[in-house]
Amino acid sequence: MLRMGAAAAGGAVLVGSAEAASAQAAPGGAKRVLRAPALAPGDRVRVVSPGSTPDPTNMARGIEILRSWGLVVELGRHVFAKYGYLAGTDAQRLADLNAALNDPGIRAVFAARGGYGTQRIVDRIDVSGLRRDPRVVVGFSDITSIHGKLWRETGLATFYGPMVNWSDSRTGPESAEALRKAVMTTAPVTIVRDPAETAAPVLVPGRASGPLLGGCLTLISTSLGAADAPKFDDAILFFEDVDEAPYSIDMMLTELRRVGVLSRVAGVVIGQITNSVGEPDEWDAAAVLKDRLYDLGVPVLGGLRLGHGNGQLTIPLGARATIDAEAGTLTVEPGVRPR
Repeated sequence: MLRMGAAAAGGAVLVGSAEAASAQAAPGGAKRVLRAPALAPGDRVRVVSPGSTPDPTNMARGIEILRSWGLVVELGRHVFAKYGYLAGTDAQRLADLNAALNDPGIRAVFAARGGYGTQRIVDRIDVSGLRRDPRVVVGFSDITSIHGKLWRETGLATFYGPMVNWSDSRTGPESAEALRKAVMTTAPVTIVRDPAETAAPVLVPGRASGPLLGGCLTLISTSLGAADAPKFDDAILFFEDVDEAPYSIDMMLTELRRVGVLSRVAGVVIGQITNSVGEPDEWDAAAVLKDRLYDLGVPVLGGLRLGHGNGQLTIPLGARATIDAEAGTLTVEPGVRPR
């Protein structure tokens, strides 16, 4: 179930300026949003593996892309370690991640790849350095737990986007440029509904605004009640997932209904529902989403290229977002601040 994710770096190996931060108040008395400075050429960034071990060839491609933006790339000491299905022991992965989050010279932490393992270490993440010196954090899937933890503990805006274990066949030039613009500019991010996506038929008209929170549906579901689960009250809930049958998506959304999460959100946006295959003559994924979401009384917008599918784009989590379901757009305030 937990197939992608990542982030962790301790001692670093060089492969390729801290500023004081000010928390910014969100409109309407919402949680204060902490933004890192936008990345710039010459910044040191750390690649870490809190989940599974990345592929060296794919990593080389991802590092090449980061370097092409002028970033100085370092690797966490245990990025390529193997311990069962994990990139090193829990202690090794946690040490790498905490070092990257608290080293004053590191301006961004990029997840190497996903898989599984973040939930085993998320409760022991040291966020003390982020409060006084925030930095960019990027990853998706299993990294959902880290996004939630950092939001709850610090209010940091983080980025749900491709990881360094890069696949040009899945994430081409448009994906790379979307990631670059999200972390290196202060432009708002707008994602437009893609009619080709599985969840594109899922739409409830309306407009809504709130902090954008969520990630991989499996991780949201399995974190409920834990310290990395955000409070979704008045938020725009975002979710996506991969290799989950329609009944499994039903089960997880039903869980969110039963515990009251879905009754408190301002709106719902759905990313890529990838490889969701059910039995013949049963509901497909879109039908399940309609059944579980259409009676909430809030705008719902499906079909966004966010998640495990081809052409994955990048969005800031924690930043204020606006759904315009009829226009088919999700617009998110920048996740970084000017330097």
